[in-house]
Amino acid sequence: MGMDIHIETHQDEVTEEFRKTAIAWLHEAGGELLAAVRNNQRVRTGKTRQSWRYEVDESRLECVVASDSQNAIWEEFGTGEYALNGNGRKGGWWYVDEQGKRHFTRGKRPIRPLYKAYMSLKNVITAAAQERFRGLS
Repeated sequence: MGMDIHIETHQDEVTEEFRKTAIAWLHEAGGELLAAVRNNQRVRTGKTRQSWRYEVDESRLECVVASDSQNAIWEEFGTGEYALNGNGRKGGWWYVDEQGKRHFTRGKRPIRPLYKAYMSLKNVITAAAQERFRGLS
């Protein structure tokens, strides 16, 4: 007399629910970080502030917050004598601005808009993830 055992799993449904939850959380976290980094940005023309974007890679379950503006790098890490790691150009230099006016500078102090956004939100973002994923158990 044989006994048939049938095991029913819901692995596919659980996996899909996890993915949906993760993607929603990544969009929420990316949007929060994007708003914070934009608010932390120095604004003269607004170009750098508006260059910040976030993108969610759903296949890898990753979110990237970034800017394609060269000035964003300077704002984050500084330049010249004020470079964050002390590796900037020393002694100053002249440059010409967008209006053709010459200026002498020793560099730009870093204001760290992305780092500050992350540091101010990491606990909130982590708590949001814990809350969302706790509900999946």
